[in-house]
Amino acid sequence: MSERILIGVAWPYANGPLHLGHMAGCYLAADIFARYHRLKGDQVLMVSGSDQHGTPITLRAEQEGTSPQQVVSRYHQDFLRSWERMGISFDLFTTTGTENHRATVHDFFRVLQDKGYIYTATTPLPYCHTCRRFLPDRYLKGTCPFCGDIDARGDQCERCGNPMNPTDLIDMQCRISGDTPEIRSSEHFFFKLSAFQEPLLAWVKEQKHWRPNVLNFTQRYLEDGLKDRAITRDLDWGVPVPVQGYDDKRIYVWFEAVIGYLSASKEWARAQGQPDSWMPFWQDDTRGYHFIGKDNIPFHTIIWPAMLMGYGGLNLPYDVPANEFLNLEGRKLSTSRNWAVWVPDYLERHDPDPLRYYLSITMPETSDSDFTWWDFVRRNNDELVATYGNLVHRVLTFTYRSFQGRIPQPGALDEAAQEFLGRANQLFQDADHHLHLCHFRSALSDAMTMAQAANRYLDSKQPWKTIKKDPQDAATTLWVVLSVINCLKTALYPFLPFSSEKLHRMLGFADALSERGWSWEPSLDALPPGQSMSTPEPLFLKLEDEVAAAEVERLKSTAR
Repeated sequence: MSERILIGVAWPYANGPLHLGHMAGCYLAADIFARYHRLKGDQVLMVSGSDQHGTPITLRAEQEGTSPQQVVSRYHQDFLRSWERMGISFDLFTTTGTENHRATVHDFFRVLQDKGYIYTATTPLPYCHTCRRFLPDRYLKGTCPFCGDIDARGDQCERCGNPMNPTDLIDMQCRISGDTPEIRSSEHFFFKLSAFQEPLLAWVKEQKHWRPNVLNFTQRYLEDGLKDRAITRDLDWGVPVPVQGYDDKRIYVWFEAVIGYLSASKEWARAQGQPDSWMPFWQDDTRGYHFIGKDNIPFHTIIWPAMLMGYGGLNLPYDVPANEFLNLEGRKLSTSRNWAVWVPDYLERHDPDPLRYYLSITMPETSDSDFTWWDFVRRNNDELVATYGNLVHRVLTFTYRSFQGRIPQPGALDEAAQEFLGRANQLFQDADHHLHLCHFRSALSDAMTMAQAANRYLDSKQPWKTIKKDPQDAATTLWVVLSVINCLKTALYPFLPFSSEKLHRMLGFADALSERGWSWEPSLDALPPGQSMSTPEPLFLKLEDEVAAAEVERLKSTAR
């Protein structure tokens, strides 16, 4: 029976190109999950968009001497190109700058206000005399009061993940002028987060399926007690406050960006010509997932669920599979220091599937992981090329040459063949189970274990020798291995969509693999004898050590 799956993916700030940390943090995992469920025949809606209202955009605009809208337009288009080239299959990737988003945010604001969950209060805020303005989050730097990081921001510490108010920072400085700001009073709207302490505690206790890192962080945050949070800022860029007399303020990005999951769903529905088709994904028996990085955990497991509870009538998230951080060559990835591998730059020199593979097999699901170019080259050569790619190429090439470019007719299957096919089926079921639970590394390991088993079986049967004296035995061996390769293309499709589709065509299928569904059986119907194959080609390219050396040198030479 099919399911309905809503996938909301973190909204990247449109202030620069995507880097590998973005991909490893949430976008690749979300795409793997979406592709898997589409193959299963489930109804999937995967949405996100460019966050164009965060202070990183205004900071970039000031640094460049341009407008925030020009910054957003440039990088939004850059995002769209990167998604297409990396195979990230959003149903809709929009922006927070649409009229639809503004209207949805205003509706959310008014409903919460009418129910008494939004109120006004005067709050102390840092004011820079040099810049002549109140300083929102990213315009501030200082020392984190929780972990002591000396370069913390005024909204959240990047190192420990704790949200904070600007005045919580120790030794505050304005990032623009370098001055120490003065504390002044300013009137703002607050969300009564404290009202949801007990409902959230009860709800979180029920989420036994959450990853331990997500559950533990959320429980610790709740145990400290929830405080009301300001949801407006003294800015002229962002969604206006839908209340007269507050024209100089904007709704703060952490409040309005999460509403983007709902506004994007509504925009998608209108684009389908069915304006109400978003409702089943938010109101019926639907499992909703939010794919994010660990720095966004409290916003998606505490603040957003509280907003949904207050608004009423909408589903709470089923799961928030947040990944930890990706480091780079043993160091923390840093965009300000240009210690990053940018996705567009990577794609100028390399194919997408090897990167998808490496980031999947090393995905920081429960702890930080490290991207190194030497390990990338090693895994590409040892695992993609030598284990999986070589299996496919030698079997397809030998079959194509020996059986006139057609799938051979098998004879009776002996015990070894049946045992091998049974093992492959079990690994396929294991991969299915792990994908269902968002255990992507385990699912990929299951598939690669299947490829290793196929290589061992092939080496034990040696059809290149038996074909001379017993062509039927060779034909049976090859059909058995081809059947498992036919399974591998499906098991690996969520991870390696480009090479899987290529393999599907080489096996002689005319349709798209994405239309075949998540299923496999070693039957003559699934892999018909006599089916014409396409000329075999290598799935992956071997990379020389010089590639790693050159990439490391490029990284070091451009770092600041």
